[in-house]
Amino acid sequence: MKKFFTVIGGMGTAATQSYLRLLNQRTPATKDQDYLNYILVNHATIPDRTTYILDRNAPNFYPDLLEDIQQQSLLQPAFMVIICNTAHFFYTQLQQATAVPLLHMPRIAVATLKQRYPQVHRVGLIATQGTLADQIYQTELTHQGLDYTVGDQQLQADVMKLIYDYIKKRNQVNAALYYDILQRMQHDFGAEVIILGCTELSLAQEQAADHHFPIIDAQDIIVDKSIMLAQRVRAGQPLNIKNGIV
Repeated sequence: MKKFFTVIGGMGTAATQSYLRLLNQRTPATKDQDYLNYILVNHATIPDRTTYILDRNAPNFYPDLLEDIQQQSLLQPAFMVIICNTAHFFYTQLQQATAVPLLHMPRIAVATLKQRYPQVHRVGLIATQGTLADQIYQTELTHQGLDYTVGDQQLQADVMKLIYDYIKKRNQVNAALYYDILQRMQHDFGAEVIILGCTELSLAQEQAADHHFPIIDAQDIIVDKSIMLAQRVRAGQPLNIKNGIV
């Protein structure tokens, strides 16, 4: 296959399915051949990303991701996308291991926020404990001159409960808990816009989007970027990816 891209997923599988579902739904197609060419690597057995970031004695997920990146590089995809925010902990090392451009989901999400909401000053960030500990979103927000809040300890506990106890463990979205998290982030902590910095939260947004809160959904944005880039690939146009951003 030529003129294709690679999806590194399985972290978790339900979130990856959400990405693919939206990708295929939004692709303008009237026949089979209009859909996009891509390879899915659903590497479900990659060790938990947050567990390792919080405890370096836990299994390291980097060797598995590196192997995936190196294997796919041999096939020469036009670009790759990693469907897990927390996995971007090793983004720099992974990009250095391949000549294939890797999209940077958190960086693209924050850049898009700045474009969509130029007047916003205070951003709410909900993500796994690992992503928050990595500071990957906080660094990008600070670089863009934005103030941010991650809520308090109870809010973070509820975010982890939604991600791990419901979505990862039961493959189930607790819509009431999701709405409550968004409401508290806005009303209690003054967030003008809320970033969904975990692909499981993006799945929650897909399935329980009946709310009025202003959202920056990192996975939703990367879906649109993937389609745009794949269409450029098919048309033989330059991708113009720099530092993981397009």
